[in-house]
Parts: sequence; C-alpha cells; structure tokens
Amino acid sequence: MALTTVPRRARPTGRLAAAPWVFAAMLLLAWALIVALAAPPAYVLPSPLAVAQRLGVGLASPGFWAAVQMTFAEAVGGSILGAAVALPLAIGIHRSRLLSAAVTPFLGATQAIPAIAVAPLLAIWVGYGIGPIVLLCALMVFFPILVSSVVGLRHVDQRVVDAARMDGAGSLALLRQIELPLALPNVLAGLRNGFALSVTGAVVGEMVMGGSGLGQLLTAQRDAVDTAGMFATIAVLCALASGLYGLIHLVEQRSRTIASLR
Repeated sequence: MALTTVPRRARPTGRLAAAPWVFAAMLLLAWALIVALAAPPAYVLPSPLAVAQRLGVGLASPGFWAAVQMTFAEAVGGSILGAAVALPLAIGIHRSRLLSAAVTPFLGATQAIPAIAVAPLLAIWVGYGIGPIVLLCALMVFFPILVSSVVGLRHVDQRVVDAARMDGAGSLALLRQIELPLALPNVLAGLRNGFALSVTGAVVGEMVMGGSGLGQLLTAQRDAVDTAGMFATIAVLCALASGLYGLIHLVEQRSRTIASLR
C-alpha cells in the first residue's frame, strides 16, 4: 500500500509561517498573566482586553483613520525622498574613488544624530507642517538605503562585469543591465529597513513639530494618561511598519531568486 507523504519543504514552510503568530500569542499570554498576577494600575499597564477594546473604538472612528493615512503618507513620502538622494549617491560612491573617499567618513555621523535633536532644527529652518516631517523621515532612511546599495554594488561579481565590458557594454548599459539588477536585493534590503524607520521618523516629527497623524494622537493620549489608547496606537504603528517591511521583503525575495538565475 502506497503511503502519501508530505514533501520535505512543505513541513518547515508551515512551521515558519506559524512561528510569528505563536510568538505573538505567547507574548499576549505573558502580558495577560502579568496583569492578572501583579494587578498593576490600569494607567501603568492595561490588560490586553482593555487595549483591544480601545483599539476597536479607534478603528471605528474616521478621525483615527485620517491620522493613520497622514502618518503613512509622511513615511512613504520621506522614504521616496531619501531613496531618491541615496541611490544616485550610492552609484557615485561605487563609481568614483574620490567621491567615496570624500563622503564615506561622514556617513556614520548622520546616524549618530538622534531624530529628536534634528526635528527642532527642521522646524526652525523649514517651518511646521508635513514638509519638515517628510524631510525628517528622509534623513532617517537615507543612511540604511545608501549603505545597503553601496554594499550591493561593490559585491557584484567582477567577472560578470568584465565579461560585459569585453562584449562592448558601456558605463550606463553596464549599470542598467548588470550592476543594478544584481545589486537589487541589497537595495531592497536597505529600502525595507528604511521604510520601517520612516514610520518612527513620522511619529517623532509629529510629536515635536505638530501635525495630524498618529504621533500627535500619541501626544494627546499621553497628556490624558490614556495608557490603553497609547498601547492601541503603538500597535497600529507596529502593524504599519511591519506591513511596509513585509511588502518590500516579498519583493526582495523575488529579486534574489531572479538574481540567482542570472
């Protein structure tokens, strides 16, 4: 009698897909146990049920969704702006030793300056509103996109590049047809991390420079000692960042598959 067997790859795939949900359930269970056993005041640590109820109230409010859309727009706008500057600079650093020598020592300094310190300066220089918040997000995503892109370009197989040059490929064709496609997984890895950071930048910008997004909502909830509301808003921010991260991760996996076939 023939036995039906499950392919080896199908089993770990199912476990890997379930792993984050199991881990999240364990965290929720630990949270509920702490609240049940320690009984802290609700303003210190609300129960998961209280947070879920507060989240339900927020999701039913049109104003809450307007705040989500604003934060999302600021994060995406900042990511696009940061990428628009970081990618050409990464190509320039890869192609020019002089530019690399001039710029590279200062790149780490851009990460040493906290966003909370930059935000007031942007408010003075640019003013208030969505513009300086988008600019703050762009500054936060710039470094990870730049570094990942430079690493990807520098790790392109030199034998492939040399073969393309022998076939008569020019500098632009080499970049468009060989280097960028092979470096795409690293570029997307930088975008993935940058998009997640851009959500943080949007929240910090709104808390410091004002606005109408989730950062401003967090400020109002903090002033009202609405801890359950803050937990609910933070959960939405985590979902927003995770969604952007996961979307780009899927594109990154596809690009790695394509690159491995080249």
